[in-house]
Amino acid sequence: MAGTMTDASTEFADFARVETWVFDLDNTLYPHHLNLWHQVDERIREYVADYLKVAREDAFRIQKDYYKRYGTTMRGMMAEHGMKPDEFLDHVHRIDHSPLTPNPALGAALERLPGRKLILTNGTRRHADAVMRRLEIHQHFEDVFDIVAAELEPKPLAQTYDRFLALHGVDPRKAAMFEDLARNLAVPHSLGMITVLVVPEKTREVFREGWELEGRGAAHVDHVTDDLAGFLEGIVAVR
Repeated sequence: MAGTMTDASTEFADFARVETWVFDLDNTLYPHHLNLWHQVDERIREYVADYLKVAREDAFRIQKDYYKRYGTTMRGMMAEHGMKPDEFLDHVHRIDHSPLTPNPALGAALERLPGRKLILTNGTRRHADAVMRRLEIHQHFEDVFDIVAAELEPKPLAQTYDRFLALHGVDPRKAAMFEDLARNLAVPHSLGMITVLVVPEKTREVFREGWELEGRGAAHVDHVTDDLAGFLEGIVAVR
């Protein structure tokens, strides 16, 4: 966890080369325990059940199978059933963002962090904008690279990261990636990015699949934190 090492300058030394800070959105920029993603999860299940005309328990099984195999349920539905993505994306992200409240500590840390800040998400730009505005951190980010910009190919597919890096002119050897899923950090690490896994506070598991929580000790995970704002402040303090 961030802050467990006695020598902060040693813990954060590798961030000295970072010029671009890349953040996942859901369950990374806001705490897992708010369960905002749980709303999306429920709406995905609802859409799958309606689209395939199956019971909710069958929709749940299909949803999670596609999510694990394809990176997103949407990609699986497109590949297996020829589903068009626009209606799906509109439906699943039509959620209540009110559980999100301003996060001044995170905003202050982002403001003090030198360099560019970008969001790389499997969600939509509209959803990302809503989240950032509720947190009052939107002004700190240069742009959002969403699932549409990724040509509907989600993380952890390698081509998604390639598109992102090319579009924004990011040198991965001078970048850091913050994510809540360890598997989405494998490609960034292989490209030379510093990787940070953001886990639930006190490692609490809230509406998470077991496989999603795996990989904390993987070689492609450079750092692990359950306090993003505090972790960023630690980086700033030694730069």
